[in-house]
Amino acid sequence: MRVFSVILVAAAVLLSFSSVFVVPEGQRAIVLLFSKVQKDNADNAVVYEPGLHFKMPFVAQVRRLDARIQTLDGTPDRFVTSEKKDLIVDSYVKWRVDDFSDFYLRTRGDKVYAETLLEQKVNNGLRTNFGARTIREIVSGERSELMADALVQASESAKELGIEVLDVRVKQINLPDEVSSSIYRRMRAERTAVAKEHRSEGQEKAEKIRADVDRRVTVMLADAERNARSVRGEGDAQAAKIYADAYNKDPEFFSFLRSLDAYKNTFKDKQDVMIIEPDSDFFKYMKNASAQ
Repeated sequence: MRVFSVILVAAAVLLSFSSVFVVPEGQRAIVLLFSKVQKDNADNAVVYEPGLHFKMPFVAQVRRLDARIQTLDGTPDRFVTSEKKDLIVDSYVKWRVDDFSDFYLRTRGDKVYAETLLEQKVNNGLRTNFGARTIREIVSGERSELMADALVQASESAKELGIEVLDVRVKQINLPDEVSSSIYRRMRAERTAVAKEHRSEGQEKAEKIRADVDRRVTVMLADAERNARSVRGEGDAQAAKIYADAYNKDPEFFSFLRSLDAYKNTFKDKQDVMIIEPDSDFFKYMKNASAQ
């Protein structure tokens, strides 16, 4: 009797545990009866909110699904514009589960698989919108309109997955590496040509400035030389006048002083040797102190 009571209690505990389940905050749950989603009288799937709930023990299976807003930030993809130009587009999507029954049936509740399917649908919408616009339109003025159109298309196509697309955003638009390299080379060549042009213009101006400075220097030197010659001529004339005045006052004394200067300059170096006739006028004042 005692063993039977223990068995009954254990069975009751096991039955209670198998008939009770908890849905955490931020999640929703659906119940599968014989691998089919449990529905209400209106043939709508029964979705359990966070909290404590009851189910049919043993035969019912609970599938908990994340009900929070998710972010799909995939790898950049290549798109072609209406000009047949390639672009590398990096985008992200904000989404959440809208129909938990359809979401489970389409994706088996696998988030990774669901995002793979969603990314394909979003990229298809982006590819259509990029293909209808030029690069100038995409970059300059119609980027917001492009994202709005992509959001509408993604929302329509994602409904079959039980997903609600809340936002589609283009983060970055780049050119492919091979195109970027070509553009950078062309830009570098253009900047090099502009730099060479500026450099040649600078050299031309430098030559003009240098030539103008050289001309001014030549004129200044010529003026200075002319002024120096004029001053030197005036000095020589004034010196000649002084010599003439001194000579006219006492020619003999002037001749004597000039002879002394000549003797001094001639005999200042003892190594000098002079060959000259004794009766030369050079020795006039040496031979006769009273020479007239």
